[in-house]
Amino acid sequence: MNITFKMDEPVGSSLLDHTRQNVISRPIDRIEGPLKVAGRARYSAEFKFPGMVHGVLVGSTIPAGTITGINETRARALPGVLAVVTDYETFLRNPGQGLETEAPAQGVREIAYFGQPVALVVAETFEAARNAAGALDIAYAPAEARLDFRALQSEARPKESSQKSQGDLDRAMMDAAASIDAVWTTPSQNSAAMEPHASTALWEGDTLIVYGAYQMLSSDRQQLADALGLAPDKVRIIAHYVGGGFGAKLGISQESVAAALAARALNRPVQVVMTRQQVFEATVRRSETIQRVRLAAGADGRLTGIGHETITANLPDEDFSEPASASTQFLYGGEARRFGNSIVTLNQVLSASMRAPGEAVGMLALEGAMDELAEALDIDPVELRKRNLPPRHPMDDLPFSSRSLAECLDHGASAFGWADRNPRPANRREGEWWIGQGMAAAARSNMLITSSARVTLGTDSRALIETDMTDIGTGTYTILAQIAAEMLGLPVEAIDVHLGDTAFPAAAGSGGSFGAASAGTSVYLACKRLRETLAERIGATPEELVLSEGMARRGNAAKPFSELVTEPLVATATVEPGKTEENFVQAAFGAHFAEVGVHVHTGEIRVRRMHGTFAAGRILNEKTARSQCIGGMVFGIGTALTEELVHDTRLGTIVNHDLAEYHLPVHADVPRIDVVFLEERDHAANPLLAKGIGELGISGAGAAIANAVYNACGMRVRDFPLTLDKLIAHLPDPDAVQP
Repeated sequence: MNITFKMDEPVGSSLLDHTRQNVISRPIDRIEGPLKVAGRARYSAEFKFPGMVHGVLVGSTIPAGTITGINETRARALPGVLAVVTDYETFLRNPGQGLETEAPAQGVREIAYFGQPVALVVAETFEAARNAAGALDIAYAPAEARLDFRALQSEARPKESSQKSQGDLDRAMMDAAASIDAVWTTPSQNSAAMEPHASTALWEGDTLIVYGAYQMLSSDRQQLADALGLAPDKVRIIAHYVGGGFGAKLGISQESVAAALAARALNRPVQVVMTRQQVFEATVRRSETIQRVRLAAGADGRLTGIGHETITANLPDEDFSEPASASTQFLYGGEARRFGNSIVTLNQVLSASMRAPGEAVGMLALEGAMDELAEALDIDPVELRKRNLPPRHPMDDLPFSSRSLAECLDHGASAFGWADRNPRPANRREGEWWIGQGMAAAARSNMLITSSARVTLGTDSRALIETDMTDIGTGTYTILAQIAAEMLGLPVEAIDVHLGDTAFPAAAGSGGSFGAASAGTSVYLACKRLRETLAERIGATPEELVLSEGMARRGNAAKPFSELVTEPLVATATVEPGKTEENFVQAAFGAHFAEVGVHVHTGEIRVRRMHGTFAAGRILNEKTARSQCIGGMVFGIGTALTEELVHDTRLGTIVNHDLAEYHLPVHADVPRIDVVFLEERDHAANPLLAKGIGELGISGAGAAIANAVYNACGMRVRDFPLTLDKLIAHLPDPDAVQP
C-alpha cells in the first residue's frame, strides 16, 4: 500500500483531534534517552569494523593561491602510515548546502580559504595519522586574498532574486512623524555542535556505505553519489544518532568524500573525524551581516514604510546569502517597502544556513529598530507591534494560515509582568546593577518538505516505523512514535522507530524546522491507511472506528489486533507540498521578554530571567517542544552577548577556532527560562495541524535582551555581540540613581 498526499487544500480536521489513545502532545520522555545516557547510542565516529584504519585531513595554510606540490616523504616514513590520499579533482573544496542534490564545489588545487582540506593521511591508528598529517609538506603559490568584510562592503553585488520593492520608501521616510534609519552589524558565527563532522566509509562490492554525521540523508546521498560519480542507489548513508547540527550538517562535508576515496584505494574501512579546529575552519558558518533597517510611522504609530537591506559574505561562486529580512517582509505592515541582499566575495569558509537562517540575526535589527521607534513615539513596545500586525501579507496579499502573535504578545506581557516595567532607561538600580527589561516578537516561516515513511503493523500488536529521517537531538524518535501510537491505538512502548538509514523511505531530514511536521505527516498518512484496513476488517467505516490499547471498536463491538492482523500490514506514505504553500503565509509566532542586569562600573551584562510565549499549531510533544524553545532562547543569549567568530584579516585564519575561545553561553550565563505554548491549529500547514518550532525560540530572543540592556543603562548598541567594552565608556553616572 503506497499513497501520496499533496497539500493542495487546507484540511478540514485531523484524526489526531478524534483519536482515543491520549499520547499525542503529552510531555513524554525521549524514548532513546536511556541509550544516550548509558552510552549505548552509537554515533558516526563510534562504529568499528575489522581492518578499519584512520584518516586525518590536512588543510591549507594559506587563504588563496595554488598548490604547486606535495612532498609525502616525511609523512610516509612515519610508523603506521598507509597512504597519503590526494585527488585534486574529486576532493570537496566546499561542504554542501542543505537540500542540494548535486555535489558541492570540487577541486582543491586552487585554494579558496585557509584550512581548506587538500589531502588525507591514513594510518593504522588515529594518533599515527595525526602525527603524519603534521609532517606533510605542501608547497603553494600564494595569491591575493579577500579577507576584510567591512573594507570590501562597497564591492557587494546585489543578489537579484532577493530584491523586492513596493511604493516610495524614501518619501515615506521624509513624511513620517517618526522614523528610524540605522545600521546593525552581526559577526560571523559557528554552529558549534557537540559532535564533530565524521564519516566511516566502507565498500561492499561497488556499493559505498557511509556512517556519517548528517542531517538530511536523502539529499546528502545524492550529493555524495554525484561527487563520486556513482548512481545514488550505490550509496547508503547511516546516521542513527546525530550529536547536533544547527545547519552545519545539512550537506555533506569534505571528510565524506575523502574517507570514501581512501576506503576504495586501500580496500579497508576508513574513519575520518574532523578535529574541532577543522570543524570551525572547513565546514560552514553564518555570515557576518551589515543590515540597514528603515522604519517610517505616523503619529499613531502605524508604519507607513519599512526597509531591510543586508550585506553578507560568501566564497566565490557561492550564491547563499543570509536572508535577514525573511520575517520582516510579512511581520509588520507599511505600504512602502524595500528589501534586498548583497554579497561580498571573501576567501573565508563557506557561509550557509545556521539555525534560523535569516531570523536569528535579522530580527536583532528589526526588533531593535521597533524598540527605538516605540521610544521615539512614546508608545509601549508591545502596543506598537500590535498596531502594526497586517491582516494579510503586505506585498503578496496572501492570508495568514494562522497567526496568534497578538495573543502571544498579550499573554507574554502578562506572564512576565511587563506592566510593571519602568520605560525610562537607567532608572532602576539594585545594588551595583542597572536593571532593565525588554521584549521582541518572534516569527519563523513554516515549510512542508516532501517526506516518506513506511509503517508496519505486526501480528504481535507492535508497529514499526521506517524512514531515513534523522534525530539530531530534537526528539524525532519520540514524536514519530507518539503519532503512530495515537493513530493506531497502541502504547508508545509498542512502537519501534528505525531512523537514519537511506535504505528506508526518503524523508525531509532535520532542518528548517520542517522535520517533525513533514516526517510526522508521512507517518500519520501511513497509519491512516492502516486504520482504513482495520476498519474494513471489523466492518466499520473509518469514521466509526475507534482504536485504543490494541483494540479495534465499532460501537459496542471490539476485537483485539491479534484477531484482525493475521499477517503484517504495511503502508508507505508520502506527503508533498502543494498549493497551500502558494496560497497562504505560513509561520509560527511568539513573543520574547527578558530582564537583564548591567553592572554600573564594568558594563558586564547578566540575563536574569526570560519568558517566551509561542504559538506553532499543534504541539506534538510538550516536553521536547519546550526544550527546543529553551535551547533557542539560550542560542539567543549567545547571539546577543557572546558569540563571535573572529577572522584574522591579514592571514585569513580563524582566531578562535575551538570551544575554548568561541564563547557560548554556559550554565552560569543562563537564567530561569519560562516557556508557554498557546493552543492553536493550522489547517493549511499539514494534516497534523502543526507548525515548526525548532528555530522559533531563537528568533527575536537576542533582540529582547538587547532592548533590555538599553532599558537598563540607556546604551543602544547596534554592533553585536554586546560585549562590555562597547558599554563601559558610556555607562550612566552610577550615583544618578541610588539602589
